[in-house]
Amino acid sequence: MDLHTAVYNAARDGKLQLLQKLLGGRSREELDEVLGEAACGGTPLLIAARYGHLEVVEYLVDRCGANVEAGGSVHFDGETIEGAPPLWAASAAGHLSVVRSLLRRGASVNRTTRTNSTPLRAACFDGHLEVVRYLVGEHQADLEVANRHGHTCLMISCYKGHREIARYLLERGAQVNRRSAKGNTALHDCAESGSLEILQLLLGCRARMERDGYGMTPLLAASVTGHAHIVEYLIQEQPQQPHLLGPPSEEEEEEEEEEEEGAARRESCCPTSLEAAVEALELLGATYVDKKRDLLGALKHWRRAMELRLQGGSQLAKPEPPQPVPAYGYSREARTPEELEALIADPDEMRTQALLIRERILGPSHPDTSYYIRYRGAVYADSGNFERCIRLWKYALDMQQNHLEPLSPMTASSFLSFAELFSYVLQDRAAAAAATRGSLGPHIGFPDLMGVLNKGVREVERALQLPQAPGDSAQFAKALAIILHLLYLLEQVQGTPSQEHLKHQTVYRLLKCAPRGRNGFTPLHMAADKDTTHVGRYPVGRFPSLPVVRVLLECGADPDSRDFDNNTPLHIAARNNCPAVMNALLEAGAHMDATNAFKKSAYELLDESLLAKSSVQPFRHVTLQCLAARALDRNKVPYKGFLPEELEAFIELH
Repeated sequence: MDLHTAVYNAARDGKLQLLQKLLGGRSREELDEVLGEAACGGTPLLIAARYGHLEVVEYLVDRCGANVEAGGSVHFDGETIEGAPPLWAASAAGHLSVVRSLLRRGASVNRTTRTNSTPLRAACFDGHLEVVRYLVGEHQADLEVANRHGHTCLMISCYKGHREIARYLLERGAQVNRRSAKGNTALHDCAESGSLEILQLLLGCRARMERDGYGMTPLLAASVTGHAHIVEYLIQEQPQQPHLLGPPSEEEEEEEEEEEEGAARRESCCPTSLEAAVEALELLGATYVDKKRDLLGALKHWRRAMELRLQGGSQLAKPEPPQPVPAYGYSREARTPEELEALIADPDEMRTQALLIRERILGPSHPDTSYYIRYRGAVYADSGNFERCIRLWKYALDMQQNHLEPLSPMTASSFLSFAELFSYVLQDRAAAAAATRGSLGPHIGFPDLMGVLNKGVREVERALQLPQAPGDSAQFAKALAIILHLLYLLEQVQGTPSQEHLKHQTVYRLLKCAPRGRNGFTPLHMAADKDTTHVGRYPVGRFPSLPVVRVLLECGADPDSRDFDNNTPLHIAARNNCPAVMNALLEAGAHMDATNAFKKSAYELLDESLLAKSSVQPFRHVTLQCLAARALDRNKVPYKGFLPEELEAFIELH
């Protein structure tokens, strides 16, 4: 074990005497090197602070000169926090004595992690009230420093249900109506977490019922998360309570004046309390169906909502239904008490009602809308109803592509789910056909696969139209890999001549975009690479794939395209020891003697221990032009400026 690791382990385990032996008598340069080394991601001081070893912390700072601000990686609750200073780690773990010691030794009270989390926010997250009081009361820690998502200390305290910390922060002047990057407030957070006591506290401090970036009020947030007691309270008790923390300040009085001035403006976007109650109860019922799987509980909330609608008369009548959706089986929402009561006889129809209600209230832009459509489709797939699943998933995918940003994680997840489902069904059908010598099993047709492939190419086109191109992003590379997996599956399904023509048009659209994956891989590079196989949790296609390589070449893929290391697809196929793919590339005109950035040809990369080299005949594909080009380069003959640009490029290729 080297010195760095030994010191790190001793600091982690709180072994002061061992540390003294390891570090005693070391020169300043040696100490700086050892204590600044981020073994396992963190410095010895950071790990000692994280585990609360006060004597070790003070020894490292006072006797060894460790930097109290030197950050690193530290683990909490299964997550890795990057760039955490020692004070942050001690605060997150609730080690008050270490927090005091570090601050006395010059640690900055507001120093943040890489995600802009402060020590105060760390203490609020895990409910360490005494640490919070000390950081704020003794060292004036900034209450309003938000993390990268715009979440403040008050917000995280409300979300985690730490009532006394929330009360203390409010007493110290925390902004109760501060908004995050997505527009939610602390009131949204405690409505989502189900903490009624904190919600009452916030309302008593003039917390406002506002909409976030998705149009969600705290009331709707409680409905989505299924906290019926929060919904009931907000319906029955309007947020007009006396101040719990003394009279309003001048700033709050100014806010109230601005509130009155803006009331007319907000009236158009904020529903009346009765309308809000109806929507909240309807949405709560949908949550009971899909999240709690309580159909009777859902019906109870829907009955109450129907009663309130009837009380409100024509003003609260359900909106006219839009065009029926085929994915929902052309179902419509229940509009009368009789239609509502009839639902209990058809559980499947109740689940469809939940989808209709959620889409109407939340809208297609809210992530929950498409998420629960996909969830319902997955339930159908589990029961063998693949046709219904595919209809729902396609509807959700259209919704995501029309309303979410390109390469959204939710959209990528939808594409991957399609690929995995298609792979499973095709394998199942093949197994059934083999067992019965027939064509049994569920049917997945060419149009099903082609429709999703077309949407995948559309997603790539959308991403490349962004002001900032995705470049070498992992998300973009994954999207390309999923498209190749869909193409792999499509090659297993026989299409008509017109369908095959449509497939080639779609692949040509993809190639025309000139997309690049990791390390500058083109789709042809990826089709020749075994790493493309690993795209999700379940197997889909196997790469290198000769059929996918062939269809890409047929549609105009350049067999001599280069990645960032100057590798051609031929180099990648050679590196993966796939002579069949190599021969297909050579037949398409790939140059066997083209060299990469390391001056290696594809033939030189083939594994000598395999029979691959005997399957590839390099001299069949080497021309006099190739030999002349290599001779010029090998003999260092000056040619630049003396030859046409096309010939210069040809020589550089070799």
